[in-house]
Amino acid sequence: MRKRITAAVVGLGIGGAALLFTGGSAQGHGFSTDPASRQSNCADGKVSNCGAVQYEPQSVEGPKGFPEAGPKDGSICSAGKDGFKELDDPRGGKWPATKLKAGADHTFKWTLKARHATTDFRFYVTKDGWDPSKPLTRDALESKPFLTVPMNGKRPPAQWTGEGKLPADKKGRHLILGVWNIADTGNAFYSCSDVTF
Repeated sequence: MRKRITAAVVGLGIGGAALLFTGGSAQGHGFSTDPASRQSNCADGKVSNCGAVQYEPQSVEGPKGFPEAGPKDGSICSAGKDGFKELDDPRGGKWPATKLKAGADHTFKWTLKARHATTDFRFYVTKDGWDPSKPLTRDALESKPFLTVPMNGKRPPAQWTGEGKLPADKKGRHLILGVWNIADTGNAFYSCSDVTF
C-alpha cells in the first residue's frame, strides 16, 4: 500500500511540474505560418531577442471574444501574456514582413500542436494610416474580419489551411491578426503577421 501511495505522489509531482513548465496548461496549441507570424519568425530564428516564445510559438493563448473581449490593447500580439511580451514590441516597425498582393486569393496556413474543436479562424487587418512603430490596438484594426473560416466544432488537421481573398484596398505595410477560436474552452490563439501589400 505504501508503494502505491508513493508512486501516486511521485506521479502527481511529475504532472504538476509539467503543468508549471508549460505555463499552467497541459494542452498544445498553434500559430500562423503563412503569412509568417511574429512567433513563427522567432521560432525559425529569423528574429532574435524573442524570449520564451521562440521555444513555445504555439502557446500564444488568451481569452476569446475578440474584439469585444480578449487581450487588452497593446498586448494583443502576446494574447496578454507577460511571458510573450516581445511579440507586442513593434521593434520600430522592423519585423520581417511577408509580401502579399492586395485582393489576391491566399492560402492561410497554421501549424497546430493540438487539434482543438474549433469555432472558426478569423483574420483582421490594420487600417490605412496604421503606425507600425506602435503596439497593436483595436482602433488600429478594421472593425470586422476580412475573412472568417467557419469550422463548426470540427478539429482541424495539424497543418491547417484556409482559402480566402486578401483585402483589395490595402497598400504598403500592414499587420494581419489571426484569431483561432476554440469551441470547447473560453480561449483563442492569437497570431500577428507583419505584411506588405
